[in-house]
Amino acid sequence: MKNLVSQFAKDETGATAIEYGLIASLISIVAIAAFNAVGTNLQNKFTKIANNLN
Repeated sequence: MKNLVSQFAKDETGATAIEYGLIASLISIVAIAAFNAVGTNLQNKFTKIANNLN
């Protein structure tokens, strides 16, 4: 039983998958925030242009 617990504690095969998942989620959060910021700025510019044309 002690040997089984020792092997389980040393096993790191799932750690890499979890790390890649965390990295992917952080990248997606940053991308969504950037797209929202760019979208808001772009919408404001088009609104300003449309108001100047009227």
